[in-house]
Amino acid sequence: MRSYHGSDFYDNDTNFKKYMERRQGQENANDTLEKPVIWQLLEDISDRHVLDLGCGDAGFGVELLNKGCAAYVGIEGSRNMVEAASSNLADYNNGTVVHTRIEEFAYPRDSYDLVLSRLAIHYLQDIERVFQCIHQCLKRNGRFVFSVEHPVITSTLQPSGTRTNWVVDNYFSEGYREQQWLGGTVQKYHRTVEDYFRAMQDAGFIVEQLRESRPVREHFLNEETYERRCRIPLFLFLAGRKSV
Repeated sequence: MRSYHGSDFYDNDTNFKKYMERRQGQENANDTLEKPVIWQLLEDISDRHVLDLGCGDAGFGVELLNKGCAAYVGIEGSRNMVEAASSNLADYNNGTVVHTRIEEFAYPRDSYDLVLSRLAIHYLQDIERVFQCIHQCLKRNGRFVFSVEHPVITSTLQPSGTRTNWVVDNYFSEGYREQQWLGGTVQKYHRTVEDYFRAMQDAGFIVEQLRESRPVREHFLNEETYERRCRIPLFLFLAGRKSV
């Protein structure tokens, strides 16, 4: 079975179709757990210039533009996702998508008020360099907000499916992991909570918030799904600010 690096996974048409169907599913984890926290961390985005790393189909970019951000640039490595993003942004003169990997983007200095990344950074091997690039491309007092799969999940990745129990193992063995997901093998990188926090500080950010995906009952229709989500955190969030 082929192993995919990050965005390459979605250039397999079967994987792309399965993923888009999954995202439309009722009570999917992205919409019930991850997105609500992201919105809380973003604060006021009015008139902000936003860079979105790993933007996918830019559906969230459309939401940001509709809420008043001045300009939106999405970075995406998957050809299929870029086509979907271009379609979603077609009616917005101030919304664009760039087809490149997060690691290869030429980060323009002092250009953005907000850099955002939702569930993409755990695909990157060298986050230290990427975080430094993000820091330099932000304006003074610009903010960096991101989410990743929680380290208790990435420590021991398991085959896809509904879990009934979770095992945390090899937690302090940082590095490469593989996960069977949607019929394919995905490459990811495990880091501890401390690793992410330290990488933010080393890049020059003042870390303002650290959050986990504590479920909120009102976001769920099904009591069983809510109770299952209360058992373990699926996502980790960090928000930092550039002070100089």
